[in-house]
Amino acid sequence: MDWLLIRGLARESAHWGDWPEQLREARPQDSFHTVDLPGTGLARHLRSPTSIEGVRQFAERATRQLPRPLGLIGLSLGGMVALDWALHRPGDCASLVLISSSSGLSAPWRRLRPGQWPQVMRMLTQADSDAREQAILALTSNRPINTAVTEQWQAIQRERPVRRLDVIRQLYAASRYKPPHKVPPMPTLVLASQGDRLMDWRCSRDLAESLECPLAVHPGAGHDLPLDDPQWLTAQLNTYFSADHCCQADPD
Repeated sequence: MDWLLIRGLARESAHWGDWPEQLREARPQDSFHTVDLPGTGLARHLRSPTSIEGVRQFAERATRQLPRPLGLIGLSLGGMVALDWALHRPGDCASLVLISSSSGLSAPWRRLRPGQWPQVMRMLTQADSDAREQAILALTSNRPINTAVTEQWQAIQRERPVRRLDVIRQLYAASRYKPPHKVPPMPTLVLASQGDRLMDWRCSRDLAESLECPLAVHPGAGHDLPLDDPQWLTAQLNTYFSADHCCQADPD
């Protein structure tokens, strides 16, 4: 099966790091692809829509060369895009994985922890892109500071900068997103971490309960689970999606 990986707020495909390649090695029977959302990466020249629906429609068009149905893997805002896609175009989607994602099903103070609001505002107004990327990494990862990753993220921003206005438009789209109370007609898995300092992991629990699907929770990784523990994520996919892509039972 072909899988599409969709990154989150102000992040592009390169921010997945080595995880796509790890997935290809772990699941050689599958193919893994990425997409840049408007305002980021190869699509940075495009203005970001102010709705998740608009972002989803762009992702559909940008990946029309990929065979359908796709498995969708979305992180944070990318999870909202993947969920909206699965609910409105179920024929396009074979499987759905939502990582560190939230929605209007949860209270605003859980979707963004109040203690982090000042930090997020400082990052939005930070003129020094290198300092901003270092702050984003410190907020979203619970691993010890990795100089190589920091330098890679700083280089991405210098080479393909994300405009502040597009970040604000993405934040606005994410803040307004509330999925309909529908159950996706496909195997669905929600993943989160109790160590997430940006978003309360119970936002993912709210999603899993609404979608009537399993939830797996990492004990200590940060919001950026693919960065902090890609091996754990890959193991979850292998557990829940076998070769015939059937979702397995909730281990909890």
